[in-house]
Order: sequence, then C-alpha cells, then structure tokens
Amino acid sequence: MLARAVLRMSDADALLMRRVQRWTPARWLRWWMLAATRAGDGWLWALAGAAVLASGSESSGRAFCAAVAAVTCGIVLFSFLKRVVNRRRPCWFERQSWHNLLPPDQFSFPSGHSITAFAVAVSLGSFYPAAWAGLAFCAASVAASRVVLGMHYLSDVIAGCAVGAGLGYAAFWWLGLP
Repeated sequence: MLARAVLRMSDADALLMRRVQRWTPARWLRWWMLAATRAGDGWLWALAGAAVLASGSESSGRAFCAAVAAVTCGIVLFSFLKRVVNRRRPCWFERQSWHNLLPPDQFSFPSGHSITAFAVAVSLGSFYPAAWAGLAFCAASVAASRVVLGMHYLSDVIAGCAVGAGLGYAAFWWLGLP
C-alpha cells in the first residue's frame, strides 16, 4: 500500500517535471523565479536577520537565535537526508531551455532552499506577526522557484516546506517564550 502511494507520487512528480521543463514562462515570471532562487541562496535571510537585530526590539535577540537554530538544524537535516535518499534532481533528466543555472549539488530530496526559507519565515513570523505575510511570500517564492527552475520535484519542495515550517515553529516555541 505504501509502495503504491510512493510510486503514484513519483509518477505525478515526473509528469509535472516534464511539463515544467518544457514550458517557457513569461519574462516577468522568469525574472521573479531567478531572483527568488538567488535570494534563497542565503543573502535574503541574512538581511532579514540583520534587520531583526537592528530593530532593537525586546525579542530581537531571541528571534534571531530562533531563526539561526531552525536554519542550522535544517541544514544538518537536509544534508543528511539528501545523502540517504539519493534522489537525482529533475534537471539531470531533462534540462530547462530558458536558464543556465547549475544545481548546488546532485541530490534533490528534500529541497534545502525550501527548508531554509520556511525555517526563517515561520520562526521570524512567529515573533513578528505583522511581517508574516511578507516572510511567507518570500518563502513561497523561493520554494516555487525550485520547481519552476527544474532543480526539484514538487514533492521535494513540499517536504522541504513542511520540515522548515516545523523547525521554525519548534525554534520559536523553544526560544520565543519569555
């Protein structure tokens, strides 16, 4: 039963991947996806952390530490899982025609960009609810870019988002309470 569910998910992933790889999005969407994936390389989250520290709010130190803890756990976890699962990236099977980005490594599951994006967004958004919409938009853009650019299957990104959100919330729960 579980094997059949995994096979169905893999078939759906492959079908979506082939459709996305053969699609050329509008110019504005190409620009947005390239910018989002580059932002997800880490500099956007570093800027967010610097802004939190510079805000001088009462909870800025705890918020910053929660984000760093969530991201650190996420990096350790996705590095381990990528080696264990050993799933090849979609771009190894079919290359995109409209960009020339290279993947950061050869393995796909889970999406490290998605884990990091949601770890930061959920941890900081829990401390600063007014910033939640902007953080969620940035994280969702990073996650979507990984599929549109052919770097990940949809299931890689969904798993990354779930893991990152869980780590972000756990870090908030751990460090957020006075």
